[in-house]
Amino acid sequence: MILKRMGQGILVLFVLETVTFFLIRMLPGHPFMGEKKLPEHVLHQLQASYGLDQSALVQYGRYWWNMLAHGDLGPSLVKEGISVADMIGQSFPVSLQLGVLGMVISIMVGIPAGILGALYKNRWIDWWVMLVSMAGICIPAFVVAPLLGVGLGMHVPGLSVAGWDSPGCVLLPALTLGLVNAAYLARLTRGGMLEVLGQDFVRTARAKGAGPFRVVWKHALRGGLIPAISYLGPAFAAMITGSFVVETCFQVPGMGQHFVNATTDRDYFLIQGLVLFYGILIVAANLAVDLVQMAVNPRLRAES
Repeated sequence: MILKRMGQGILVLFVLETVTFFLIRMLPGHPFMGEKKLPEHVLHQLQASYGLDQSALVQYGRYWWNMLAHGDLGPSLVKEGISVADMIGQSFPVSLQLGVLGMVISIMVGIPAGILGALYKNRWIDWWVMLVSMAGICIPAFVVAPLLGVGLGMHVPGLSVAGWDSPGCVLLPALTLGLVNAAYLARLTRGGMLEVLGQDFVRTARAKGAGPFRVVWKHALRGGLIPAISYLGPAFAAMITGSFVVETCFQVPGMGQHFVNATTDRDYFLIQGLVLFYGILIVAANLAVDLVQMAVNPRLRAES
């Protein structure tokens, strides 16, 4: 099963990169557009220096050859003298730190909230959990970020609302990412726990005198977390590759800025490198989710 998933992942990456390669070349304009129009001979020289004067098929073959044979993602077409690999290598550690902390916050908030909502179904705790989680789903990050910046950043000593040069700069953007994802986790955990808590083996455990903590920890938690685990893989990959909105609001020098800037600047090689990097993370995260699900679900182990 794992080998099959790995093969599917490689195929997905190939298709994703191929579609991206040809789609971005269908965009109007070119990477060397500016406020001042370049003379035709200068534009031709620039295109020739990067191999953009050749046909799309020749560029496509050369791109795969350079990447597979030399591990070269190409240079940035906008920032002269900087390779795509260097740009990703400089910004990814920042997004990784931010994403890991945000995921820890979302797990610590969302999963306990979902469990409480399931245990106290249709009571005031459940109502509050569902109300807050629905608000977290509906309110976008570009609204949550300024609210946290004004509500906490301006009143709590040590917190900073911009930059990435001190420990106080990390908490607010991580909290923004974490709370938005915690809302989804709470609802998924509540739904999974309710399904498991209604099964016969849980009712039998309660009839034998097992307390709420034992019922949840020993009997229901493993099966109840399966929907949340399925969500965590892609969510984690998205968080560690950067959020343009959150990074812009708090002036974090992460990868999120490159996704938007590369598109507006028509930086072909940077777009291709970012899409490939993001795709690899998604495939790896889904593979990790499959392994975790096999560990918590005996039926999946038997099928594999």
